[in-house]
Amino acid sequence: MNLNGIPEEDRPNAGSPTGDLTVDQKDLAAIGDEAFKLFNRLWGEARVDSTSTAGSDLNGQGFALGGALTHVSLRWDRQLGSVMDACALISNHMDFTKKAHEGDEIFIERHVSSISTLDGGFDESWAAPGERNPVYGEDKKD
Repeated sequence: MNLNGIPEEDRPNAGSPTGDLTVDQKDLAAIGDEAFKLFNRLWGEARVDSTSTAGSDLNGQGFALGGALTHVSLRWDRQLGSVMDACALISNHMDFTKKAHEGDEIFIERHVSSISTLDGGFDESWAAPGERNPVYGEDKKD
């Protein structure tokens, strides 16, 4: 039994051998940017305005095709709205993820740097016994 791995037959589908997912800010920004571009293209190129009017006109003239055209037009608008919502969600989520991870990085950086300053204060090699440790800055003269 192997508790820290996966069976050999499942390894081709497992991704990286370490199991770590890595992504950088550039990747997240690129995904969000592409989703935003697709949203804008869909808004400009995929919307069909004339079919609902044409469907109503054909229906008014007694053509069965008018009702079908109106039905297809409404379906198209709903489906297009769903795809556009998904693009907006992806774009916004990538922006949020990017900002959240930047905040995490800053927090970790600050936390680690304060630990090294604290460690320096306890390290006797930083200052001779009895002298002021330069890690804490210059003495303020009032």
